[in-house]
Amino acid sequence: MLDYQLGLSWRSLKRNPVLSLLSIGGIGLGIAVSMIFVTAYYYLAGDPIPQKSDRLFLVQLDAWDPARPWDSDRPGEPPDQLTYMDAMALMKSDVPTYKTAMHKADLTVHPARQDLKPFRQLTRLCFADFFPMFDVPFRYGAGWSREADLGPEAVVVLAAETNQRLFGGEDSVGRSVRIEDRDFRVVGVLDAWRPLPKFYDTTNGPFDPAEGMFLPFHFGRVFEMYTAGNTSSWGSYDGGYAALLQSEAIWLQFWVQLDDDRQRESFEAWIAGYAAEQAKLGRFARPQNNKVRDVMTWLRVAEVAPEEARALMIIALLFLLVCSVNLIGILLGKFLARAPEIGVRRALGASRRQVFAQHLVECAVIGLCGAGLGLVLTPLGLALVDRLFDEQFDFRLDPILFGVALALALVSAFVAGVYPAWRVCRTQPALYLKTQ
Repeated sequence: MLDYQLGLSWRSLKRNPVLSLLSIGGIGLGIAVSMIFVTAYYYLAGDPIPQKSDRLFLVQLDAWDPARPWDSDRPGEPPDQLTYMDAMALMKSDVPTYKTAMHKADLTVHPARQDLKPFRQLTRLCFADFFPMFDVPFRYGAGWSREADLGPEAVVVLAAETNQRLFGGEDSVGRSVRIEDRDFRVVGVLDAWRPLPKFYDTTNGPFDPAEGMFLPFHFGRVFEMYTAGNTSSWGSYDGGYAALLQSEAIWLQFWVQLDDDRQRESFEAWIAGYAAEQAKLGRFARPQNNKVRDVMTWLRVAEVAPEEARALMIIALLFLLVCSVNLIGILLGKFLARAPEIGVRRALGASRRQVFAQHLVECAVIGLCGAGLGLVLTPLGLALVDRLFDEQFDFRLDPILFGVALALALVSAFVAGVYPAWRVCRTQPALYLKTQ
């Protein structure tokens, strides 16, 4: 039966090519516009590490000024970063599977190649757990060991782009890179990696690319390296870098991996005990307000997804709805033009349900053809949008988005076709038998 209805639908499309093309074009245009902005929102507000986002947690402690909240607009929200003292204390916990304090820095690289001048490179200072915790992909080598954190050893992991710049993309593991005033041994080179959004540091550019180099965290003390990101403080720390480390300034991100509810409860109890101890020492004067938030919860709290992207997606979906509503008139005229034919079919025994189903199948065919046209136009629109953002995001359609496009096309076609199909199935055979 379905084959028969598909055959009737195809013949109907060929019988009125202009109306058919208008219907398909309307759906295709609506799908293209909608999918451009749905895709953008999907990337900007999606899950950047779906395989384990429910096991990765940002740690927040409220060691802020007891006289005022950290965020006056959200007085119940603790700071999004930690002090050096608190981050180093949390690194002593043996509860998490993985843990790392980290921050962004801006360092000078001195290439060995004579044709390259020294250049500044954004770098992430972190602990060895950073790489397995965030499933960072490697093209060559691997991250450093936990023992290398202690020294710290002069080792470096290069992003693919930095390795291309310094070594032409070759396997550079074991080679030397001069950073600031000392040589570092390359232990790993990343494969292409750009989590979007950059969930592990939303405070300092949630849509920025990942850093070009990664060094053991304690080189911050070796170089007396200030963060290249945001620093906030409610007290003074005059006296240089050493004073910064003992101050109440917040400038470090801290993430842990907790693999089950029991481990999470144990860690929350651990940090509650730590906060209570600090309160006895005169710190943490505010009521305890510790937060251990998974990736997606944190992205929502931090309002990382731009409101403009959400608004544009809603407008695009409304545009698709308008396209569907406009198609109602086209399909109504097209279906009613076949009323004499339908009258004869009804007289020969076809039920209203069969006539209705046949026209819905035709709407589905229109929707699928419109989806095909929309999927052809969408990559062109995404390339234009990406160019407007200096090719930062590389928006692409993945299998999930293909499925969304097909679903939207079918729903749009059915929205446009239900009323015309209902009208034509109500045709009275007697009105057309004399003329047929």
